Order: sequence, then C-alpha cells, then structure tokens
Amino acid sequence: MKHTISVLVENRFGVLARVAGLFSGRGYNIDSLCVGETVDPSISRMTIVTHGDDRVIEQIEKQLNRLIDVIRVNDLTQEDHVERELVLIKVKAENEKRRDVMEIANIFRAKVVDVNPKTLTLEITGDEEKINAIIELLKPYNIKELVRTGKIAITRGE
Repeated sequence: MKHTISVLVENRFGVLARVAGLFSGRGYNIDSLCVGETVDPSISRMTIVTHGDDRVIEQIEKQLNRLIDVIRVNDLTQEDHVERELVLIKVKAENEKRRDVMEIANIFRAKVVDVNPKTLTLEITGDEEKINAIIELLKPYNIKELVRTGKIAITRGE
C-alpha cells in the first residue's frame, strides 16, 4: 500500500542525503519526494511517498525519528488531508490535433504554458488519479516530454 509521509526537518546541508540514505540503506524505495521550506525558513517539509505494509511503514517512521535533524514524522495516509501534484506535459500538437489537445486541456483545467508550431506544453495540478487520466488521454497525441513534481500533502483543518 502507498503511504504519504510528511517529515519536518531542520533546513540544513546534508539532511536530504541522510533521509534518502536511510531509505536506500534499508532497501526501501521512495516513489516520490518533494522538499521545500515552510513558513519558518529554518525548517523544511519533506513529503515522501513510499509503499509497504504496516510493519515496513512503522519501521520507516521509527528510523526517521532517530535522525537528529528530524523534528516530526507524520503518516498522512490515514488522516484527512489534501494532496496535489504538478505536471508539465509537452505534446506534439500540429494543425488539426492542436484543437483536440486544447479541448482535453480545458476539460482537465490545464493551462497552456508554452506554444510553438509543433508542440503545446500543458501545466496540470491535481490528485494522482486526475494526472494519470490526462496522461492516458494525451498518449495518442504523442507526449514528447513529461515532468512530475511528485505528491505534496497537508492535513486538513487545524
């Protein structure tokens, strides 16, 4: 099962390497990883998506909590939370196909962020299902490049 883990850490040199090393050293995979400063620039939030059974996730949380620079670890999977991902997709869109790609973009509330004679680049934000759905619809139009941020998440309410 996939888990979304939020990790507050000290914003210092080497923290990301130590967290990634913890995963690789124990044979755990990181499906996606996003890191950014919080309101307090001395603290960063890592949003890590990984998979495993309850025992594996519990072990990951315990190991993360042992790292000196880790402030708090929170598995958001079972909590009420909001999650989003950002994707940029460059699609071949010449002549008559351009209108079709634009219609798909409008349905998914995607923004066109770059246009040239042969391609359109779209920006899409949403949950994993929405992102996967637009990618599937755009595949027949020849996706030239695709970049995903990975998931970010935050708990709802206070």
